[in-house]
Amino acid sequence: MGRLFGTDGARGVAITELTCELAMQIGRATALVLTKETKHNAKIFIGKDTRISSDILEAALCAGICSVGAQAVKLGVVPTPAVAYLVRTKKADAGVMISASHNSVEFNGIKLFASTGYKLPNAVEEEIEALILDHPEQITLQSHTNVGTISDYADAKEDYIAYLKSCVSTDCFGMRVVLDCANGSASATAQALFTRLGASRVHMLSASPDGSNINRNCGSTHMEELMAYMKSHDYDLGLAFDGDADRCLAVDENGKLVDGDQIIAICANAMRQNGTLKKDTAVVTVMTNLGFFHFCKANDIHTTATKVGDRYVLEQMLTEGYNLGGEQSGHIIFLDEMTTGDGELSGIKLLEILKQSGKKMSELACVMERFPQILYNVTIPAEKKGHWQEDKQIAALISKYTEELGDNGRILVRESGTEPLIRVMVEGKDAAQIKIVAQDITAQVEAFANQ
Repeated sequence: MGRLFGTDGARGVAITELTCELAMQIGRATALVLTKETKHNAKIFIGKDTRISSDILEAALCAGICSVGAQAVKLGVVPTPAVAYLVRTKKADAGVMISASHNSVEFNGIKLFASTGYKLPNAVEEEIEALILDHPEQITLQSHTNVGTISDYADAKEDYIAYLKSCVSTDCFGMRVVLDCANGSASATAQALFTRLGASRVHMLSASPDGSNINRNCGSTHMEELMAYMKSHDYDLGLAFDGDADRCLAVDENGKLVDGDQIIAICANAMRQNGTLKKDTAVVTVMTNLGFFHFCKANDIHTTATKVGDRYVLEQMLTEGYNLGGEQSGHIIFLDEMTTGDGELSGIKLLEILKQSGKKMSELACVMERFPQILYNVTIPAEKKGHWQEDKQIAALISKYTEELGDNGRILVRESGTEPLIRVMVEGKDAAQIKIVAQDITAQVEAFANQ
C-alpha cells in the first residue's frame, strides 16, 4: 500500500485528513503524470458521490488540474463506473471519482482512472505520490491564458444509462424491482435505467440524498430495510447498491439476502450455458464462500482465487483473459462490458437472467449452497503487524483446526489492507463447530496482540 493511495484510492476523513490542499495537489500531480505524453491540453473528467464534502473536494481538484494547464470536466453526481466508461469512450486523458464508496459520510476519497478506463496501476500511483511528497518543486504552475478551464458534461448520466441499457438484450417487461440506492450515486441513475429496461414496477428506497445520509442504515452494507420491504411486499427482486454504486447485493422475493458470491454463481452458470463465460472460469478471492467452489466443481466451472480486493481480481482477469470475477461484497466485474465493478450493470444482468429463466429469485440463488461463515476482527498494534504470523501458538491452533475441518471447512487469518485489524474467518458445514473454532483462534490472536 502506498503513502497516499490504499487499495482503492486515497481516503480519509474529509477536509481534516483528505484536505482541500491534498486534493489540489492530487489534481495537479495526476494531470502532469497521466498526460505527460500528450501534445494537447489534457482533459480530465471528474465525478462525485452525494457526500456534503464532495463539492468542496471537487472544487479543489478542479483548481489543481487547471493550475497546471489541463481542462477539468465535471460529470456531476454519477456512479464510479460511469467515470470509467465515459473516460474511455469520450477519449478523456484521465478520470477522477470523488467517493469513499461504502464508508460513512465523514469520510471521502479520490479514485483515479487512466484514459483506458482502468484504475491506475500501483506504479503510476506511486509516481503521483512521489511528485506530491518528494518532488513538489517539479510541478510547474501555469499563468495568464495557459491555465486550464472548467466545464460541465451535461449528458454524462444520460450517456451512461443508455450504454448500460444496451448491455442486456432481454425486455424486462412485467418485472417488479426494489432499488436501495444508499442515498448515493445510484440515486441519480438507477430508476431511469430499470424503468427503461421495461420493469413494470420500480420502487425506490434510500434515493433522497441530502449530503449527510449516504450509506446511513441503507445500501449494500445495511441490508435490513430492503430485506424487510421485500418480505412484506410483492416484488421479484431487490437490489442494493453502495455509496458510489460499484457494488450490488440482492434480496429474493422472500426477503432473503443473495450475496456477491451467489450472484457470481448465478451469472457464471448462465454464461457457461450460453457459451459466453471465457475459458469457463470465474475469478474470485480467498474470502469467497467455500460453497462457491463446491458449486463450480459440480458444474464444470473453473475458479481462480486472488487476494482480497477488486483490483487483484481485475489484474487476474486481464492477465489470463477471463471475463467474469468479483467479491462476496458485491464488487462484480463483467469485463466484456465494463473495466471496473459496476453495481447497476450487475443488477440488470441478474434481472435479465431472472426474466429469461422464468424462475423465482430464491430458486436461482439455490444453485449454490452457502456454507456458514464467521468473521471476527482483532485490533492489532502497529508494531505487531506482520509478526503474529510468527507466533507458534497461533500457527499450531490454525493447523489443528484445519485438519479437523478437512474438505468441509477452512480457516483464513489475514491482516486488513485498510485498517489495523487481523481478520479471523472460519467457514464450514457445521455452524456450531466453526463458531468454536473462530472463537478459539480469535482469543489466541487477541492474547498475542495484548501481550
